[in-house]
Amino acid sequence: GYVAIGAAVLMASMSGSALADTAALATILLPMMRQQGYPMNTSAGLIASGGIIAPIIPPSMPFVIYGVTTNTSISALFVSGIVPGLMMGVGLIFAWRWVLRGMDLPQGEPLPVKDRLRATVRAFWAMLMPLIIIGGMKTGVFTPTEAAVVAAFYALVVALFIHREMKLADIYGVLVRAAKTTSIVMFLCAGAQVASYMITLADLPNVLTNWLGPLVENPRLLMAVMMIVLVLIGTALDLTPTILIFAPVMLPIAVKAGIDPVYFGLMFVLNGAIGLITPPVGTVLNVVAGVGRISMHSVIKGVNPFLITYVLILALLVVFPQIVTAPVVWLR
Repeated sequence: GYVAIGAAVLMASMSGSALADTAALATILLPMMRQQGYPMNTSAGLIASGGIIAPIIPPSMPFVIYGVTTNTSISALFVSGIVPGLMMGVGLIFAWRWVLRGMDLPQGEPLPVKDRLRATVRAFWAMLMPLIIIGGMKTGVFTPTEAAVVAAFYALVVALFIHREMKLADIYGVLVRAAKTTSIVMFLCAGAQVASYMITLADLPNVLTNWLGPLVENPRLLMAVMMIVLVLIGTALDLTPTILIFAPVMLPIAVKAGIDPVYFGLMFVLNGAIGLITPPVGTVLNVVAGVGRISMHSVIKGVNPFLITYVLILALLVVFPQIVTAPVVWLR
């Protein structure tokens, strides 16, 4: 379980995609956890919960989409997600300990120190990627868009020449899979644009503005209400459409109330990420259920303790926004 959490945080710092991280973690770890006798519903819930750390820790695809949609600094959004992302990982550790209390589970053999050092050295190149991304943007060496290119090229070089897990002949297949993933996102964006047009025709933005307008005088209450609204939206919409449709509507209200736009962006994406493990849609839950060949009911049952943990973290960030804004001040 702790390995799954650590792997989720590490992979989040490399991919930025909740679905990709979840699929990879479920494929590798669920069979191992089943073999070790861990309860499958709880294990599936843990992996699904770990997968949604990816949209929060840079390089985050949802942050890029949010930044482009709302004209918010992507670099600042990346930095704002570091502490909350680590908080999510720590929260999962405590939740996992609580869920497994009293269970008699097999203990794995500890690795020799030599093997630990070898694994640490091997992981060095992967752990270097987020430092390159954040450092490059902080020093102005490249823009957030260019950072994506740098990260992809760096990963390619490491895979080809350092770990040697890829061959030149594999690049074509990688590009094809990347094109398929990108096309899925673009189709989602296209569908969201249609939905956005219909919502505009229904005058929903003005309705939402009029409804939330009276709360502008109380930023913290406004933020809490917005989070509740986004939780409800997240149960029915995927993260990308939620950003494209509702972020341009809600951000001006938040800014009018004096809420930092980067802080609001982090909270918006975090809430949408939680929606990925919230039924009835729960895109990430479907991925885990499909990969692990587990019923959706079991996955939903197993994810509940971790979902509660994330809601508590969300509430903590509403009460103490400085947790998010302090690192962003350093970037500025």
